[in-house]
Amino acid sequence: MVLDTLNLMHYNLTSLVPDTMPVATVPILILMCFLFLIWNHEETSSVPGPGYCMGIGPLISHGRFLWMGVGNACNYYNKTYGEFVRVWISGEETFIISK
Repeated sequence: MVLDTLNLMHYNLTSLVPDTMPVATVPILILMCFLFLIWNHEETSSVPGPGYCMGIGPLISHGRFLWMGVGNACNYYNKTYGEFVRVWISGEETFIISK
């Protein structure tokens, strides 16, 4: 008797899922996808540097400056991206120019 209740083959699982989505769900999903694309769209900069990536790039670059110090972080970014680099310090776009 216990094994019969645990056996899922007796139940029709497809009856739990509705056949069609509600009418309002499709426009809401389309609107959410559209807003997500607009939110993630970033202007391409001609200056090299770490990407914005939904705000994660500024957090990483600011954390690198706090962890490594200004001199070592500048050297790291100059080796990685070149003489002219765009980074974020305290949430503000900052340019590092060195040679």
